[in-house]
Amino acid sequence: MQHNFYSDAYLKEVLEGTRRIAVVGASNKLHRASYSVMSYMQSLGYHVIPVNPQYVGQLILGETVVEHLADIDGQIDMVDIFRNSEAAGLVSDDAIAVGAKTIWMQIGVRNDAAAKRAEAAGLKVIMDRCPKIEIPRLFRQGEKG
Repeated sequence: MQHNFYSDAYLKEVLEGTRRIAVVGASNKLHRASYSVMSYMQSLGYHVIPVNPQYVGQLILGETVVEHLADIDGQIDMVDIFRNSEAAGLVSDDAIAVGAKTIWMQIGVRNDAAAKRAEAAGLKVIMDRCPKIEIPRLFRQGEKG
């Protein structure tokens, strides 16, 4: 897949098929993008699980922080990556290993080799985008279908 452009249909399909999101690089700092995005996604009814070894066992927005994706029980629909492009490769490999459906790399995060591995394993991949920006653009008043 070409990752310089995503059709609205592709983005909607991913967002409508997502219920549980693991946020890798989640922060408890209110000014951080990961906190803002996690809060927004929760407000829309997504179950968001923070992943960050620095905060293991603490609560972020009422959810207990886990160290690794493998520490999450049950299906992970989306892994939302708030790490740099190089680190996104290892996170993507972990997402493949746990059977996630989608890898979403945040704005400024792109790892084409990781995307290729994930797609070969059957995952959907979105890079250099933010769901907090895409949802209001794609769905009226931010309501997902």
